[in-house]
Amino acid sequence: MTLVDQFSAYSQWRADAAGAVARLRQWLSRNELGDVQGDLRLQYVLDRLRDDKLTVAFVAEFSRGKSELINAIFFSAHGDRVLPSSAGRTTMCPTELQWTPGARAEIRMLPIRTRATHASVSELKQFPEEWMVLRLDAGSLTDLQQAFARVGETERVATELASRLGFDIDEKGETGLKPGADGMVEIPSWRHAVIQFPHPLLEQGLVVLDTPGLNAIGAEPELTLSLLPNAHAVLFVLAADTGVTQSDMAVWREYVQGGQSRRKGRLVVLNKIDGLWDGLRDEAQIDAEIARQVSSVAETLEVPETTVFPVSAQKGLVGRISGDAALVERSRLGELERALAEDLLPTKQVIVRDSTLAEVDDLVTQTDRLLGARLSGLREQLQELTDLRGKNQSVIEYMMRKIRSEKTEFEQGLQKYYAVRSVFSTLTNNLLGHLGMDALRDETRRTREAMLESTFTKGLRQAMESFFFSLRGNLARSADEIAEITRMLDSMYKRFSVEHGLKLAAPEAFSTLRYERELDRLESAFNRQINSALALVTTEKHTLTQKFFETVAVEARRTFEVANRDVEQWLRAVMSPLETQVREYQLQLKRRLESVKRIHQATDTLEERVAELEQAEAAMLAQLAELKEIAGGIHAALGAAAPVAADAAMMQGRAA
Repeated sequence: MTLVDQFSAYSQWRADAAGAVARLRQWLSRNELGDVQGDLRLQYVLDRLRDDKLTVAFVAEFSRGKSELINAIFFSAHGDRVLPSSAGRTTMCPTELQWTPGARAEIRMLPIRTRATHASVSELKQFPEEWMVLRLDAGSLTDLQQAFARVGETERVATELASRLGFDIDEKGETGLKPGADGMVEIPSWRHAVIQFPHPLLEQGLVVLDTPGLNAIGAEPELTLSLLPNAHAVLFVLAADTGVTQSDMAVWREYVQGGQSRRKGRLVVLNKIDGLWDGLRDEAQIDAEIARQVSSVAETLEVPETTVFPVSAQKGLVGRISGDAALVERSRLGELERALAEDLLPTKQVIVRDSTLAEVDDLVTQTDRLLGARLSGLREQLQELTDLRGKNQSVIEYMMRKIRSEKTEFEQGLQKYYAVRSVFSTLTNNLLGHLGMDALRDETRRTREAMLESTFTKGLRQAMESFFFSLRGNLARSADEIAEITRMLDSMYKRFSVEHGLKLAAPEAFSTLRYERELDRLESAFNRQINSALALVTTEKHTLTQKFFETVAVEARRTFEVANRDVEQWLRAVMSPLETQVREYQLQLKRRLESVKRIHQATDTLEERVAELEQAEAAMLAQLAELKEIAGGIHAALGAAAPVAADAAMMQGRAA
């Protein structure tokens, strides 16, 4: 299968899974078995399946053939290069290639001077007026080439302005931009570009992130703190003729690895192997030389040789355009594409499958238990009425008293339930108080004030480090509240299960470890890029403060936004089963009492009522079978094992 075929298959898998989940949602609504919370959870699952994106980032120093590699993998069908590929720098700002259904083909470019607004790229994406927008003619190769070339535009500015915009200046040009004889430096004209382009792979949900070289990449910390760490795959491109240079190593350590232990999805591309095809060596000698280069690169970067892929992007592109299969084969481009698909798609598929099943199986289990409770109550009622056949009025009156007694006992238990609801509400407010955005905004404001009031480097460092200390404290207090909520609900679940026979499993656990790890990653990046002795000494206080809040604080807010969304989802999920079962048990008691009352008033209705209950039992068994079939369909669509037989299904077998 080609890369397009692989992505198409993955896209179809997502569509099939979404269709199966949508069927469950419709079935629950049609049979009045769902509730608002459950419906919101399924809508969230559907949105996640339909809007799922896979981001592949290309990272390299300039002149490593990165743009040519993108052309070879994605755009050879156009019969020529689409992205500019020539000697020197061609990509001057981070560029996202994507396609959104219903969008128009266009290129949006964010002017470099927006850095002076202190707003992040993600924030500015919400304000279209800040971007220059050019329409694209997707059918015109020339139009595409001209539009894509604009991403590489530059301008010359004074070093003072370049510094204010976040660029490092270095007289030698080793660690920053080198001023010319006129004292001016060359900077990108654009800060970020987003290209909406109807390409087969992009239409399947792929996002290609093309990044600039070392000097430009370091000027946009959001790229290194968010876009690259969150990419599903990163292709680090080297040149076979140069190997791993000092600047390559800096890009690898600072931006590809970035202090992360994660190696999955990080591939190294050793490009330009055609430079070894000199005609003076046979294929065996050339292959041996390439193997030595691969081994050397793997050793230098401390990665397995299996993650280093030697290719010739230029020859692969030429071979595909000219239809020369032998040249494409010799370019080894296919091996890289297979690795990309095999490394990226299955990993992403497992993540999507597991998260989808976690939500769906929980709702199916809740529904199964609800139906089981209804079936159990119905059969109990049916047994009671069957036992009344031929009995006198005194027996029926005794039955009424018995049911009233159960109802009174349950209502007394409800007082404890309402007390738990009150405590749950208090604990929830406390939890959202620690984890909520108001607390984060307060801490951000305090940190900003402390940094601006600091006179010395020590004060700046303490203010920034205190920011992380406070956020960790908020997470720790949130974890304590979550543990308290879990213990309280577990106790109430057990009480109602024992005293009233409700089918309730222990509440689902929730951990803040994910967000703690994200803070660890963020603090590690902060220590490397901002909290170093050199940065603190050489960077002006206002610039340092601006950089901290444009990058670290923005990423921290993003982490807490995700945490808020997840914990709110969890709170809905853990309370819903208890609410549903309590409501259902109340209805069952009411139905039983009304049924016996009717029998008491008119004995001849007994047989009619028994017949009604038998019909209701048959309908409920049919619903259980349908639920099992729908759940099995979701598992099949996701490629997961069939769900384990649920409680109600087992009850069905025992009753039969």
